[in-house]
Amino acid sequence: MAPRRILVTGTGANPGFGLARSLTRLGHHVIAADANPLAPGFFLPQVVPLVIPPADDQGYRARMAGLCRELAVDAVVPAIENDLPPLLRMSSRLEEIGVHMWLPEPASVHACIDKAAFHRVLTEHGVPTPRSWWGDTLDRVPENRQLVVKPRRGHGAQHVHFVEKKRHALLLSEAVPGALVQERVLGTEFTADCLVDRTGRASVILRRRDLVKAGLAAVSTTFQDAVVLDLVRRALRAVRAEGLCCVQGFVQDDGQVTITELNVRIAGGFPLTEAAGADLVGQMVNGLFGLPIDHDRLTYRTGVFLANYVETLAVGETTDLKRAAMNGVPT
Repeated sequence: MAPRRILVTGTGANPGFGLARSLTRLGHHVIAADANPLAPGFFLPQVVPLVIPPADDQGYRARMAGLCRELAVDAVVPAIENDLPPLLRMSSRLEEIGVHMWLPEPASVHACIDKAAFHRVLTEHGVPTPRSWWGDTLDRVPENRQLVVKPRRGHGAQHVHFVEKKRHALLLSEAVPGALVQERVLGTEFTADCLVDRTGRASVILRRRDLVKAGLAAVSTTFQDAVVLDLVRRALRAVRAEGLCCVQGFVQDDGQVTITELNVRIAGGFPLTEAAGADLVGQMVNGLFGLPIDHDRLTYRTGVFLANYVETLAVGETTDLKRAAMNGVPT
């Protein structure tokens, strides 16, 4: 494929940062966008840094459409949940100006960004997921259980708390925005990097999250497991996922598999998937522009590990920070 101009949102966080880097390696021209002018992705070599409005800004859609037209953007790939709702609402507008975007139908997206809706969908389809309580059902939280208190919407490990008493969970639910209380699942945590083509066929790459710090996999290992693979695919079908997405869950000590989360975006730890041989981003770009997905290029080797650590990306004068964020691009 000839190089394309691809705008990636959320390049201040791991998923968007890694995606911008991978697309650049494939030869595409990347516009690294984020609402934070100090986003680390702005310092990646060869990218065009672009400060955009926060997703809840009233002018987000008009500004994004104007920037896409002005910068001759070929496609937009959101890598953070916050950008999904406004981009969905403007998808037809983007299409009119020749900008490609590949997301599932709105109902599927909303079922994934709202943890309560996700729980309802998986439960209706018989996919094992942790018991959860929110809103007027919080009084049904059981006593003496290991629990997780988290926001219904959001990303990463922000505002996530672990408790063992109901009263502590209820207290935290008053402080956590849009709180949901979930029964805590213990075992081996995994992530599945997935690409679902427009016919519904899914390629799935499984990796264990061997060491997790602040919600991110510091060390992970690829593996295969027929039970996990089947359940991941059932979860994808339940929400009618399409395109690039990731599924998280646990394999408990007794072998039971539980799905905890599904994101319709790339996962932060996906570089392991590519290191193990799967052309995840390359095939995503094919699907993004309406070309066939080659699932034979999404196979992978098991037993491959990846270790992540904070790297020094750039050093310079403080006056360079603003220049790096602007770089002649309108904000």
